[in-house]
Amino acid sequence: MAEDRDEGEQTEDPTPKRLEEAINRGDVVKSSEVNTWFTIAGGALTLMVFARPAAASLETTLRGLLEHAAEIPTDGMGLASLMRVLAGQVLAALGIPLLMLSLAALAGSLIQHRIVLSAETIKPQLSRISPASGLSRLFSRQALANFVKGLAKLMLIGAVIGALLWPQRGRLTSLAATDPVMILPFTRALAMQMLGSVVAILAVVAAADYLFQYRQWYDRQKMSVREMKEEFRQTDGDPAVKGKLRQLRNSRMRKRIMAAVPKASVVITNPTHFAVALKYERGMNAPICVAKGVDLLARRIREIAQAHDIPVIENPPLARALHGTVEIDQEIPPEHYRAVAEIIGYLMRLRRLAAKAN
Repeated sequence: MAEDRDEGEQTEDPTPKRLEEAINRGDVVKSSEVNTWFTIAGGALTLMVFARPAAASLETTLRGLLEHAAEIPTDGMGLASLMRVLAGQVLAALGIPLLMLSLAALAGSLIQHRIVLSAETIKPQLSRISPASGLSRLFSRQALANFVKGLAKLMLIGAVIGALLWPQRGRLTSLAATDPVMILPFTRALAMQMLGSVVAILAVVAAADYLFQYRQWYDRQKMSVREMKEEFRQTDGDPAVKGKLRQLRNSRMRKRIMAAVPKASVVITNPTHFAVALKYERGMNAPICVAKGVDLLARRIREIAQAHDIPVIENPPLARALHGTVEIDQEIPPEHYRAVAEIIGYLMRLRRLAAKAN
């Protein structure tokens, strides 16, 4: 786990693989302030939108209950039936507001991280019951940040609510003598003002806390140089093994090329840096590259071609172009048809002349 590592060695930024592993084991960025803000903001929105309809529905239900109280049976079955009816009507009135609050609380978690199903966080660990670990967490940077955050929230919210209530102090003291019909609209408007101010303050606090929690989480995932090397070996393979595999592939490719050069019709060279061996027979759509190489491999292709009496033609521009555009066992590109056709046609004429001379 992150708390078991030596933080002094964790100096390297985490890789995407390390971050993904942390999320999969349940170690995610989580700010309680974001959840709090979504819950309070959802509550404020619910009050604004659904408070009047829910109150009207409950008022109708309770008024009917009081008006017909004498007609309601009070025996066991009648009382049970009454409770079911009341419960259904209350749930119908409060169902949507409660659903909105639940969705707001869920959104507070989903907006921070995707859904993660992991048993890693509930596994028993000795470090969680260790007094030393408990004291270190109690006086950690996280604990200090939580204390400062709570104090700042308390001061900010207290100051804003005080600023809202101070101009209304005269009306608040006179509420006892105010008509009850006028109290509810006044208190509702004042409560919505305070709730809106709290939501605005907590939005700033939630944003700041999320950035802080993300920074803390990111720092926990930092890696040591040894861990970086180990992950590199796991993902890209051991460099020594990769080097041996590369040597084996190069060796096999050389053997394949050396076996293909004697079958070539012509070798076009740079003359020293590049060599491309082409094969052409009647009936082919276009010449095929059977071997190509640079520097030492190019020299070896030339030597094999000379040993097997394969014509070697020096044409630096064409050799470079073919080496860069055609792969082994592929036909040459159409843009090189004319240049290669001139060379092969020239060689065929030479062969015919030689055959006539013999």
